[in-house]
Amino acid sequence: MTKIVGGEAGEVCVMNSLSANLHFMMVAFYRPTSERHKILIEKGSFPSDWYAAESQIKFHHFDPKDSLIMIEPRVGEHLLRTDDIVNVIRQHKFALVLLPGVQYASGQVLDVATISQVAHESGAFVGFDLAHAVGNIPLSLHKWGVDFAVWCSYKYLNSGPGGIGGCFVHQRHANDKTMPRFAGWWGHDLASRFGMKDEFNPIPGAFGFRLSNPCSFPILSLLASLEIIDEAGIYQMRAKSEILTSYLEFLIESHLPTYVSIITPKDVHFRGCQLSLKFPGRDTKALEKGLYRKGIVCDARGEIMRVAPTPLYNTFHDVWKFVQVLVSTLSDVR
Repeated sequence: MTKIVGGEAGEVCVMNSLSANLHFMMVAFYRPTSERHKILIEKGSFPSDWYAAESQIKFHHFDPKDSLIMIEPRVGEHLLRTDDIVNVIRQHKFALVLLPGVQYASGQVLDVATISQVAHESGAFVGFDLAHAVGNIPLSLHKWGVDFAVWCSYKYLNSGPGGIGGCFVHQRHANDKTMPRFAGWWGHDLASRFGMKDEFNPIPGAFGFRLSNPCSFPILSLLASLEIIDEAGIYQMRAKSEILTSYLEFLIESHLPTYVSIITPKDVHFRGCQLSLKFPGRDTKALEKGLYRKGIVCDARGEIMRVAPTPLYNTFHDVWKFVQVLVSTLSDVR
């Protein structure tokens, strides 16, 4: 897991679920004061991130109307501009910048390195939700200087529904025992844990945030997937992904230029394996159901359909077949 997210020894552990880990990280990294209490998130973020940010603000007795700042694409656009993110960070005294590595609806890859640098220059901590990034694109969390990151394992890490989540805490925080945290037995230093003393001595790094012994079955299912990903190689997977998704893009633009628009960035450096499609004048949910009846699984969210040829197990023939089925299904759905 450490290799997949680009961490160093002690920076990465698996524990809990994504939302639980986000709350635990915000205990440590959201420390609002009267002068610096704002959180930056994206408007249209996955709702669980919004819930976490809003509830943390309320927990600290601040008003989300004042403390929760949301950035969104410009009018008429679907993607966030890095310059706009940078400008917003510089305009406010944020306590925390909390953004996705890959935007779940559009499939856009954000410039994590630049955002992290600017957030730190402004005096804010910075954290990322990597639910749609981990196992999808190569990551360099340590190099980029991210303070913390959280993710689930049941998307591109293939661990199955309810699979165990993951957490990254940068090395520069590893030995800060004064950092606020919710402490638990499993985060206590192993060498002295069974001394049974009434004093918490955290394991340095991310492991010091663990609370209790995880269930073995989610660990084993994740381990099996990680071993396969390690054998395939995340960079080799990424190389195939760029070609696979570009092939999907080519087929859609060739066969359905008037029926489908792609809102995901065309630049492969700013997208993962996902393409987000819009079908003007069509019922996207009905289209999703029509594809499902023909053996194709996609995901409709509002007017957007997410299509993600995954390099670990999808083939170029899968992509070709999908477009043929999409063409025939569009004729059935209005």
